[in-house]
Amino acid sequence: MALEITDANFDEVVLKSDKPVLVDFWAEWCGPCRMVGPVVEEIAKEYDGQAVVGKVDVDSNPGISMKYGIRNIPALLFFKNGEIVDKQIGAVPKSVLAGKLQSQLA
Repeated sequence: MALEITDANFDEVVLKSDKPVLVDFWAEWCGPCRMVGPVVEEIAKEYDGQAVVGKVDVDSNPGISMKYGIRNIPALLFFKNGEIVDKQIGAVPKSVLAGKLQSQLA
């Protein structure tokens, strides 16, 4: 299951991770976010142990959303060694997200 990432635990979960991290910035009221949500959950299960997959509710965690300039959601950021290495804005097929995450594992 995707982790709930908050302003409070972001540094620990994302920036200090020794694995690649996929962070889904979303909101309850966002239609495309609801389409991407189940895909993110599937990826979390498939990459369990290989990567960290989490979700940030932008309404509840404005600090981290502002820090990374999130203006459009869903916004999916890929981190490696505490740095953004890739990103995807908007709803896309699972294969796109899995491919981007897979490239961080190599």
